[in-house]
Amino acid sequence: MTAGRTSDALPVLPTLMAMLALAAGTFLLRLSGPALRARIGFPERAEKLLEVSAVVLLAALAATSALTEGHAFTGPARPLGVLVGGVLAWRRAPFLVVVLAAAGTAALLRVAGVP
Repeated sequence: MTAGRTSDALPVLPTLMAMLALAAGTFLLRLSGPALRARIGFPERAEKLLEVSAVVLLAALAATSALTEGHAFTGPARPLGVLVGGVLAWRRAPFLVVVLAAAGTAALLRVAGVP
């Protein structure tokens, strides 16, 4: 019986080592950002482009999530809910109000029969 337990424990060791290596790599990668920020400088234009690209990427993700489900259009209820949430966020409403208003708008439209 001991041999069975030893052979069962063998696959655990490589998995554990891989998890530890990934954890260490993640920690070092996160640590390198602040450590290298003081040493490496970007031109001002590159920094502006990086800031804008993050906003554009987030907007594209939001648009894709709001407008599609699988490979089809979601219908108008979800995009209208996102629009309501976006307007409230733009007007600096509290986050909880933004989320509840967006979800409530989409839910009410779906109850009303809007897909």
